[in-house]
Amino acid sequence: MRHRGLVRLTAALGRLLGFFVVSAICGVLAASLVVPAVAAVGTSVTGSINFFNTLPSDLQVDSPSLSTRVVTSDGQPIATFYAENRVKVPLSQMSPYIRDAVVAIEDNRFYDHAGVDAQGIVRALIFNLTGKGRQGASTITQQYVTNVRNEAYVSADQIDRVVLSGQKTIGDKIREMKIALELEKKFTKDQILEGYLNIVFFNRDAYGIEAASRHFFSISAKDLTLPQAALLAGMVNGPSVYDPTINPDFAIQRRNTVLAKMLEHGKITQAQHDAAYATPIELKVTPGRQGCASAVMAPYFCDYISHLILNDPAYGTSAADRQRILYRGGLTITTTLDSRLQNAAQAQVDATVPANPDRWGASLVTIQPGTGRILAMAQNTVFLAEPGKFDTQLNFNVDSLDSKGNDLNGAGGFQPGSAMKPFTFAEWLNEGKPLNGMIDASRRVYPVDFPWRSSCGKVLGAYSTAQKNAGLDATDDLKNNDEGYYRPMPINYGLYNSINTATFATAAQVDFCGIQRIVDAVGLHSGLDNAPINMHQLGNLLGAIGVAPLVLANAFATFANDGRYCEPIAILSVTDTAGRNFPGQTSQCRGAIKPEVARGVNAVLQDVLKVGSGFWINPKVHTVVPTAAKTGTNNLNNSTWVVGYTTGLSTASFFGDALEGQKRPGQNVVINGTFYKSIDGYMLAGPQWANYMLKVAPLYPAAAFPGPPPSMSQSPPPTPAPATR
Repeated sequence: MRHRGLVRLTAALGRLLGFFVVSAICGVLAASLVVPAVAAVGTSVTGSINFFNTLPSDLQVDSPSLSTRVVTSDGQPIATFYAENRVKVPLSQMSPYIRDAVVAIEDNRFYDHAGVDAQGIVRALIFNLTGKGRQGASTITQQYVTNVRNEAYVSADQIDRVVLSGQKTIGDKIREMKIALELEKKFTKDQILEGYLNIVFFNRDAYGIEAASRHFFSISAKDLTLPQAALLAGMVNGPSVYDPTINPDFAIQRRNTVLAKMLEHGKITQAQHDAAYATPIELKVTPGRQGCASAVMAPYFCDYISHLILNDPAYGTSAADRQRILYRGGLTITTTLDSRLQNAAQAQVDATVPANPDRWGASLVTIQPGTGRILAMAQNTVFLAEPGKFDTQLNFNVDSLDSKGNDLNGAGGFQPGSAMKPFTFAEWLNEGKPLNGMIDASRRVYPVDFPWRSSCGKVLGAYSTAQKNAGLDATDDLKNNDEGYYRPMPINYGLYNSINTATFATAAQVDFCGIQRIVDAVGLHSGLDNAPINMHQLGNLLGAIGVAPLVLANAFATFANDGRYCEPIAILSVTDTAGRNFPGQTSQCRGAIKPEVARGVNAVLQDVLKVGSGFWINPKVHTVVPTAAKTGTNNLNNSTWVVGYTTGLSTASFFGDALEGQKRPGQNVVINGTFYKSIDGYMLAGPQWANYMLKVAPLYPAAAFPGPPPSMSQSPPPTPAPATR
């Protein structure tokens, strides 16, 4: 009994001491809020005021962490990046119900006090000392101060400095009050309320009222109804306790408490109260979608965009700074992607080879000649593992590294095979040779001492070494895909039929340094390390070095653009919520190939689809718009291509072994229930390209390709001998 009495006495003394401490605070606050003459009465009060006035009152009110949006060029959403899912909106774009509800439940004297409510402190003190429970006395302004300070710590990666409400000391509270008083001198009540509603936490996927409205009801904050607003206002005091998706009973009880407070303070009528009180909770939850894994479309293009931002010092001097601005900066990144083309590309790669246990890869990438804009980027995989799906986070369409050695998360490119042949032919034309001149495609052996020409002084490796690079057999016997082509023929005939011996016969009559200059000028490089492709290695005449589809599509776009090369771009503009512009990417174009050379290549590659190696792809494709293309297949038949273009679009279509280091042969395989003795470019990559281009080419009107000058052709052109395919 004596022990219980002692406990009661101690508790009473504690309450009494608390009363005097808080009373002293109230006295200081009261003295600080009245005129100076009154505040100067008494030495003790003056000393308290002096102490109070020496406390720091500065608070840098920066924009809180905001979500970054990535959108297509036509305004469709791609993805959102955030550390805290928050969308800043002005008070005028918030429902009046949410403004009144928050004030009624959190600080009904908000528009009457100067930042600290002395009446509220006394009321809370009496409530707490009389044993009725616990009641806080922080005003909305004080809560805003706490949120701003904590947000600054989190954004600066100083989470250890975050102080939650239950952890505040008397010193913390006094400092908070001082800052709140100063804050009210700088900002209007509506500005403070707007800032508070934009920063306050509702859910791990919803910071601020706009994100909360979208998360719980799939609407904007301006459209919140009374019962919806009351529900969200009630969550502020205990986001997890009153979360309607977790504790619906607690949530509705709290909502009804908010409605009662709104009625008590004259914010709503009795009829409004009763109608809202009777309304059940009707949620329409939109789960948070953070990052490229949750992209609405084009997850791999999204990943490419994120790497461009994170690698660019324009967005911060350090990697941490760039990470912070991407995830917290509230950027709007407008990309070059065209949602119409992207949706068509994704549908097509999924149709080419859907979920498959053998994990064959398919991809499409489209670039716009003349601008370098990437319009579509798709592959037949999912970003995260799903049952029955082919998953990877590697991007089939881009390089592993950029030119500065920064990671791009690309697969490292694939051997283009015969898709490299047009560049050797371009050098033939560049040297003034006729586009239908005769070459000897019967030659299959080139000895070690063969007189290859290299004006820049580079030494061509021994042919035995070149054989290994080219994948030739040990008999030094250069092979074509089909018999019947080991004979003299017009060079254009050899190209559009993709004859290997014709390409070597072409190279035998031109300067390898000229081939090198053309390959470099159109931007071709290794997809693995971004290094130049050494065209003095004979195997590279037939595409032995892996090239990324984006790079190959852009090289062919140079032909479509009358010989002018434009660097690929993916970002049109980047802005933040303050209207500040960050550097986007602008078209950087240059002359790469003589216009007449590009026109000569175009003339021959149009025949690929009409009478050449791409004839069986789709007879209709070249009748819709003028189209040129080149097929490509590597030696193991596990990297197959069609790269084709109009004057409006250039698209690389790939099918093959995308992840196994190109070691698995594409021979004697079953794909989509069909047996293939060997996969060729026209079989899967070809229809994929044609079906896609038939849908999208009309969206970017294309003109006929300008013809090459008449002097480029021999007259009369030689007639090739018939061949058996």
